[in-house]
Amino acid sequence: MSTAEEFKAKGNAALQSGKTSEAIEHYTSAINLDGSNHVYYSNRSAAYLKKGDAVNALEDAEACIGLNPSFTKGYSRKGAALHALKRYNDSIAAYESGLEKFPGDQALKNGLESVKKEKDGPSYGGGMSGGMGGGFPGAPGGGLFGPEMMARLAMNPKTRPYLNDEDFMKKIKMIQSDPNALTTMLGDPKIMEAFQVMLGGNVEIKTPDEMKEDMAATKEMKKEAPKKEESKPEPMEEEEDLSDLTPEELEIRENKKKSIKAKENGNALYKSKKFKEALAAYDEAIELDPTSMTFHSNKAAVYLTMKSYDDCIACCLKAVEVGKANMAPYEDRAKAYTRCAKAYQKKKDLDKAIEMCNEAQLECYDKATERMMKTMELERRKAAVLAYQDDEKAEEAKQRGNDHFRAKEWAKAVEAYEEAVKRAPKNAPIRNNLAAALCKIMDFNGAKMHIEEAVHIDPKYTKAWARKGDIEMVMKENHKALDSYKAGLAIDPDNAACKEGLRKCTAQINYGAATMTEEEKQERAQHGLADPEIQAIIQDPVVQQVLRDFNENPNAANQAMNNPSMRAKIEKLIAAGVLQTA
Repeated sequence: MSTAEEFKAKGNAALQSGKTSEAIEHYTSAINLDGSNHVYYSNRSAAYLKKGDAVNALEDAEACIGLNPSFTKGYSRKGAALHALKRYNDSIAAYESGLEKFPGDQALKNGLESVKKEKDGPSYGGGMSGGMGGGFPGAPGGGLFGPEMMARLAMNPKTRPYLNDEDFMKKIKMIQSDPNALTTMLGDPKIMEAFQVMLGGNVEIKTPDEMKEDMAATKEMKKEAPKKEESKPEPMEEEEDLSDLTPEELEIRENKKKSIKAKENGNALYKSKKFKEALAAYDEAIELDPTSMTFHSNKAAVYLTMKSYDDCIACCLKAVEVGKANMAPYEDRAKAYTRCAKAYQKKKDLDKAIEMCNEAQLECYDKATERMMKTMELERRKAAVLAYQDDEKAEEAKQRGNDHFRAKEWAKAVEAYEEAVKRAPKNAPIRNNLAAALCKIMDFNGAKMHIEEAVHIDPKYTKAWARKGDIEMVMKENHKALDSYKAGLAIDPDNAACKEGLRKCTAQINYGAATMTEEEKQERAQHGLADPEIQAIIQDPVVQQVLRDFNENPNAANQAMNNPSMRAKIEKLIAAGVLQTA
């Protein structure tokens, strides 16, 4: 059975070969085996972006940052994905967020410069700057039926179908070309209704976070930026015939009007952060019109801002109940469930939060809710990993592993040590023991991964440095083994394991090559050339000149070898088998 690291290596190879779908498949397999490793999400984000799937690339980038906020590539991945989605301001914010933590990172600087250039470049349509009455640069008019206004029509259940009405859209385009044409179309009920929606309408209030989400959704709408008229004519109001209504119906109608005024008063109080007064205004609206779920949703928004999460949840569920009883739009019911999910998330009840997100998606699918749910699932997975950690149980599992190891029951030892690692992932000696057991079953890649993590956790752990050198020698990475043994001896100059390892490694380099066949030498050199560190040394122009000087100007080469840095590089090439000595 392949390990997560092996799947990652396969994904890297596939990505380098341009096989993005295959790379994504391998990275996904790695994530399924170890969902807490941020690198896997980072790599899959790169694969998605290369494939052209910027949405999934963004989700993986956010997951990577969520798992490890100190990983610089996470911010690069997020910025690149947002750039590909044309969300320039969000992309700039992502890069700047990364540069706050890593001010010297060149990749972040380059990405930020690239997105700023594209954002500041000529806008779609070119031509005039400004247009009538301001509006969008390059647009032939102003902002009456601009992207934000068209987004309002798209999000309103009554006006959404009009966008598929060919006659309606022709009139819209006519108004975009000539704003004065609006006065000739005020008799059209659809135009009037659209105009009322754009002037405000019966809009549900939102928390600051929800307003940001809606703004992001609006930016993604691919509509041409049109003209803005110099002055908006007042909409004409038609007198209604109320003679057929009963006194009860007239009272209901009047109460609905009063409820809307109470709601608008509540909205104004909410914006002024007078939360108690806003709640009282919404209660008044509910009393006047108990059939509208919007008033309950608005109360929930107030409670969420006040961090009164239980009250927020109760209002959201009441809003859904009222909405279902009175056939409210699916979108409104979904928003109430989503707000309820946010309240549960604040309470750290991720199971209920995810349940509410699923309910919202059943009412009306929304990409923002889907992304939020994936983030919550990631949080829940991390919380489960943390909850599983227990130092005492880790020590018990370690002792079981030691017993199996002494009995030469290698597979059982690996299983026990892996359980101990899950219980105490930051325990370097346990990972060292696991690496030893993995070597016994010939899983050197897995052993190397755990021993590298061990020295990362505790750089002063000499025993781990010695084991790391042993594993690297088995994998024919003598140049790395030398560094590992020397690192161990720098900590403990008398360490017997590191001394013996260094002696064997030096002998292998100096005398082993003499007994190798040409094919073995070539294989060893190819193995060394696969190491990025060796590749970087070979590509160094100064190193290349010194190598030429060994044949053409030995005195200059010997003089260069007096430099400790150059000597270390040449010795590393010899140890890797790339440079043969006589």
